[in-house]
Amino acid sequence: MPAVLDVLPSLYRGLLPAFFSRQVPAETKADCGRCSMCAAHCGEAIEPVDGVSRLFRPDTKCCTFHPRLPNYLVGAILGDSSPGLAEGRGRVLAKIDRRVGLGPQWLRPPAVFSLLYSSSRRFFGRASSLRCPYFDQSSGGCAIWSWRESVCSTFFCQHVAGADGHAFWMSLKRWLALTEIQLSRWALLQLHPDFVLEGQDREDPANGPLSAEDLDERPLPENDYRKLWGAWAGPEASFYEACFKEVSALSSADLARMLGLDGTIELAALERRHSAATAGRLPRTLRFNPSATVKWLRGGSVALGAYSEYEALALPGAAYHLLVAFDGTEPVDAVRQRLRRAHAADLDESVLLALYQQRVLVEP
Repeated sequence: MPAVLDVLPSLYRGLLPAFFSRQVPAETKADCGRCSMCAAHCGEAIEPVDGVSRLFRPDTKCCTFHPRLPNYLVGAILGDSSPGLAEGRGRVLAKIDRRVGLGPQWLRPPAVFSLLYSSSRRFFGRASSLRCPYFDQSSGGCAIWSWRESVCSTFFCQHVAGADGHAFWMSLKRWLALTEIQLSRWALLQLHPDFVLEGQDREDPANGPLSAEDLDERPLPENDYRKLWGAWAGPEASFYEACFKEVSALSSADLARMLGLDGTIELAALERRHSAATAGRLPRTLRFNPSATVKWLRGGSVALGAYSEYEALALPGAAYHLLVAFDGTEPVDAVRQRLRRAHAADLDESVLLALYQQRVLVEP
């Protein structure tokens, strides 16, 4: 199994606490090369909702999202001369030249993109107009993958540990998002202190009304732009690379001080979620989840899902009739013994664990 660190940009190897060296299940269900949510590689278990397909387009996959890159990761991309990152560097430089969504702390999505993203429904994986600007259609991959941010590092359409795996990755995303905020602020304090001291790092343009420049995706007026960037207006690429150097010089103790109590709490929550995702233990008592989705498939098998609209577990149809015996009134072992006596049938513990992780079976 990979370590948690193995799914993160290499910058973090000298920065993160010892916890991040722990192993985590490889998310083999989320196959980006052969997209697990595209029709060509997905079975019939994932059904439409209200007539709307939940499958992803092969020319977007799950990349209908625009990441918010912290300044130091932008600098990492610009300073990485790897041939495989050439396309990504070019796209980042083009965004810097456009000056749309460009700021000292983040390289943000355009305001119109954020508005459409937050106001849309059932579009994820299916709206080409919201395709990530770093998605490389020629390869079907990400042009800046080596330096991806917290959301892209922790998103998987399906999880080996089901709901427990999803909870772990969401907890990791929260911890990483806090880390991105504090590291980007640290870099600003070293290189552009007025930005932090005047509180501009606490402003969120996505929460305000859109300006004419936002709507037309035009740069800020020159005076506003120079006020935002100060002496770094012009050599923005050099600023981002300097941010990366500042962050690269930090130690894990430095980061711990920056994260403070919030970081301690988020790390404790992350450790708890990790234990749940890796334990693989059945609760003593289970009941069939009345909210689970049930779809009968061709050939008599049945698809069962609960925690995610992107994932379902297919079983022989006969297994479904055994599940209703789990009503939460007696231990799992007792139910299995009763099924063996009454029906000469049983559900293997590994199947029960998978059903629990999918939350088709739940604790009463």
